[in-house]
Amino acid sequence: MRLLAALDRAAEEAGALARLGARAAAGLFTPPFDFRAGIEQMDQIGVRSLGVAGITTVFTGMVMALQTAYSLPGLGVKYYIGTVVSKSLVRELAPVLVALIVGGRIGSGMTAELGTMKVTEQIDALRSMAADPVKKLVVPKLAATLVMLPALTLLGDLLGILGGLLIAVFQLDLTAAFYANDVISSLTLEDVVSGVGKSFFFAFFITVVGCHNGLTAEGGADGVGRATTNTVVLASILILVSDFFLTKLFYLVG
Repeated sequence: MRLLAALDRAAEEAGALARLGARAAAGLFTPPFDFRAGIEQMDQIGVRSLGVAGITTVFTGMVMALQTAYSLPGLGVKYYIGTVVSKSLVRELAPVLVALIVGGRIGSGMTAELGTMKVTEQIDALRSMAADPVKKLVVPKLAATLVMLPALTLLGDLLGILGGLLIAVFQLDLTAAFYANDVISSLTLEDVVSGVGKSFFFAFFITVVGCHNGLTAEGGADGVGRATTNTVVLASILILVSDFFLTKLFYLVG
């Protein structure tokens, strides 16, 4: 019985997420468009996440370069550091790590903001004024995340490759030109499209989960705290699970 009840709750939750996602996606193309709110959300979601995204990807590139060179020294792998770092970062690590780190930050922020509005009845006040909370509150967040998360992923690609360059030059005694030529010769447009393409899906999942948990929060401050925790957990699971299927999809398409 408990299993059936859990499955029933999971199905209801999935249906609610799908409905909110469909309404928010439709709202992206339905006037009126609140550009000011979208720009404010871009600043909050993207610009304020530059630091954490940059630190994460720079040190990931450095660690990858070190681990690859020192784990397989007899195979001369250090001469292919550029290939290993760029391929792994652009296709897989940068989009996933940026989505997890930045997504945890912005997703929990969305839930806390909307959850506070929900428990203080500000959402009900919007409805009483004939305003659609999804159009007013969710759509600007979705639009901003769809723009800024891919941009942060591209920036993370660049910074991660530069991190690998630092290790190649100062630890592995390679020249910067050798490393750069290896990166340029190995990296393809399909690699970049694959990584950035994933980030659009991750952005959608993060926003829908964060906003849904905020709009359905109840129980005062404790309820908002629980909703925020659920957002981080569920968004992370969706990112990791969807990454597997998206990787297979992009390899098939490419």
